[in-house]
Amino acid sequence: MMRALKLFVLLFLSQQLFAQVTKAPAYPLLTHSPYFSVWSFTDELNESSTKHWTGTTQSLIGLIKVDGKTYRFLGKEDKAPETILPSGDEAAYTCKYTEAAPADDWMNAGFDDSKWKTGTGGFSDDDKSGKTIWKSHDLWMRRSFTLNTIPDRKLYLKMYHDDNVDVFLNGEKIYSCNCWNSSTEYFPLDDAIKSKLVKGKNALAIHVINTAGGQGLDVGLSIDPKPDEAMNRIMPAKQTSLNMNATQTIYTFTCGAVDLDLAFTSPLLINDLDIMSMPVSYISFKTKSNDGAQHDVQVYFGASTDLAVNVPSQQVTASQYTNGDLSLLKAGTVAQPVLQKKGDNLRIDWGYVYVAAPSSSKPKQSITSIDAGPENFVSNASTVKNVSTGKQLMLNTVFPSQKVGAEEKENLVMVGYDDLYAIQYFKQNLKGWWKLKKGTTIEKVLNGAYTNYSSILAKCDAVNKMIWNDAVAAGGETYAKLCITAYRQSIAAHSLVKSPQGDILFLSKENFSNGCINTVDVTYPSAPLYLAYNPELMKGMLNGIFYFCEKSGLYTRPYAAHDLGTYPLANGEVYGGDGMPVEESGNMIILTAAICRAEGNADYAKQHWKTLTQWVGYLEREGLDPANQLCTDDFAGHLARNANLSVKAIVGIGCYAMMADMLGDKTTAGKYKSMAKDYATKWQQLGDAGDHYALTFNDKNTWSQKYNLVWDKILNLQLFPQDVYNKEIAYYLTKQNEFGLPLDSRKTYTKSDWIMWTATLTGNQNDFNTIVNPVYKYSTETPTRVPLSDWHETTDGKQVGFQARSVVGGYFIKVLANKWSK
Repeated sequence: MMRALKLFVLLFLSQQLFAQVTKAPAYPLLTHSPYFSVWSFTDELNESSTKHWTGTTQSLIGLIKVDGKTYRFLGKEDKAPETILPSGDEAAYTCKYTEAAPADDWMNAGFDDSKWKTGTGGFSDDDKSGKTIWKSHDLWMRRSFTLNTIPDRKLYLKMYHDDNVDVFLNGEKIYSCNCWNSSTEYFPLDDAIKSKLVKGKNALAIHVINTAGGQGLDVGLSIDPKPDEAMNRIMPAKQTSLNMNATQTIYTFTCGAVDLDLAFTSPLLINDLDIMSMPVSYISFKTKSNDGAQHDVQVYFGASTDLAVNVPSQQVTASQYTNGDLSLLKAGTVAQPVLQKKGDNLRIDWGYVYVAAPSSSKPKQSITSIDAGPENFVSNASTVKNVSTGKQLMLNTVFPSQKVGAEEKENLVMVGYDDLYAIQYFKQNLKGWWKLKKGTTIEKVLNGAYTNYSSILAKCDAVNKMIWNDAVAAGGETYAKLCITAYRQSIAAHSLVKSPQGDILFLSKENFSNGCINTVDVTYPSAPLYLAYNPELMKGMLNGIFYFCEKSGLYTRPYAAHDLGTYPLANGEVYGGDGMPVEESGNMIILTAAICRAEGNADYAKQHWKTLTQWVGYLEREGLDPANQLCTDDFAGHLARNANLSVKAIVGIGCYAMMADMLGDKTTAGKYKSMAKDYATKWQQLGDAGDHYALTFNDKNTWSQKYNLVWDKILNLQLFPQDVYNKEIAYYLTKQNEFGLPLDSRKTYTKSDWIMWTATLTGNQNDFNTIVNPVYKYSTETPTRVPLSDWHETTDGKQVGFQARSVVGGYFIKVLANKWSK
């Protein structure tokens, strides 16, 4: 009896210990790659529809029926507005347009536009996406339409515009924005605007201006969908807890007399690349009675085919079949434009999404319109009409009703994605890492994931504990919670493939930054997570840059490249201007040295020694007092004589010396170690501003976080004296704001990854906590509910830009420092 009690206590304490994170800006549900990444943007899982990290709806719906009453626990029925005037992504329409400034009354309903050109909406400078090509500075467009009745529901302007736009309805301005959007959006219009509609002929008139980059216009009108009586009978399940660990997001609900445990597991095992790369997430539904009685319970899960499209208007095809131990639903676009799109705010529209359930659980699977699946479940429809093609379909899985008592019952689904090809690498299409083994299919992977469900969950549990325990040991529980919040986000912002030369490639996407692939100054802040747990992934972040600079024949500059292209096309650098010479050269040298430190040998450096030598030569010439150039904080603009960039160059030179020493070249090591120490002494003189060191050498009334110093500390290069660290930390502690330490004296915004690096420069836990705790406050209190942004305001906690980026892997810098200090 006593032994059983002790076991119960241990299990209870274990559960308490690993209830790790309960609050985040957004919550990862299915997280695998920049394209296969579904999140909840609200604290209550059933408060909003689930979304891709970009914010575009990718609906997952979970319903449970308890004794005939239906509760919603996952997502929200997100019926699309009803079209009254189709936009070009729905149907072709004719319009009038001109690219020369028209008469002043051009926007009025009765204006004579007969001499304008006739075109088909929408407009674009890209002949692949636009019906009518527009490449001039201004476009004036008029669209006439007839209404037989005035709608009695809320009106929306459905529009894509790039860039600045003014919209008129029957001569009255109804919308204006000096901005652009990258995809079609619905803009709500108030009743005063709706009153401008008339029975009979109406006119929309739009002026759009191209200010920079791409350009386009598409427009339509929609209204709220009709209310559905059956869906109104659904009650919200009561969410009673939410817990995140490294690989899982777990919710509990009370659904009347039955409790539901819902677990989303994306097995991103950083120490097991085969499982980590497997594009399959588990969703587990565990039910049990909360009153001791038996209850009739039935579970429904729906996944929208929007998971497999870029925009909802794309046609999809879907099917249901069985394979091995599984009942499967499959869906993808009809067009299948494999690797034909590149850019930032995009979703995948090639390959296929899969929903799998064990055949042994006797699931009923169907394919319906997006509304019909949940409606059929609620209304107990005896027959379901399946569809195989259309737009915005729903993949439905219904588990048989079962008696549920005090003994827990589990149902399981898996959601997977076969992207066919993941990356184009110097014009060659590459399959994902998970497909490397000959004969691998997504069906085999899904069946294997099901067969090995228990063992994979055990491995997830081990990784969850490892990540948590290491972070707690390094920086305490608050710090550990930030690491947990960052873990899946960072990994899922990459694609893992193998190059034609046989090298591992772990390629990042600059999410909501500029869409670049394998950007060196995104790799640099991301690095600590991968150096701490799998240096092979770190190599995978450098190999492509080395290949581009050494062997591709496409790059000839004497310093390191900035990127490999625009995701998912890694065909060569696209960053404008002259890149970031000191920044990227320093980054590549430092990270190569870090790999050597992690592996205990310099074999990786030896492979690239000629290139590293060329780059350190550039740092020797240009690094101590950098010219007017960009650094990784390029959003802040060019800066000459940047003291923190100078630190990077000095540390880079010291890292080169360290690697030379590991290779046994004592002469070279001595030369560059002496040079680095000499530069560090000169740096202190150039940057000295009394009680701190300046942002720029020429302005002592400035300051900045010198986060690049962290490598001097954790690689034990001993280039800068302790006094430099002490002086900077003491000064930073006087500059804290409510939500963090500003990046520098120019603005009050910050980068949270750099704050974690700066905190690692501290010499005691109290100072570390003082710098880190405001970042945790930001993470848990920010009003901007998106996947963790690394660029936020320190005064109010609002996102400034960026989200869902890999750079939050940099939060693990203290973990790395702790591991390397032993």
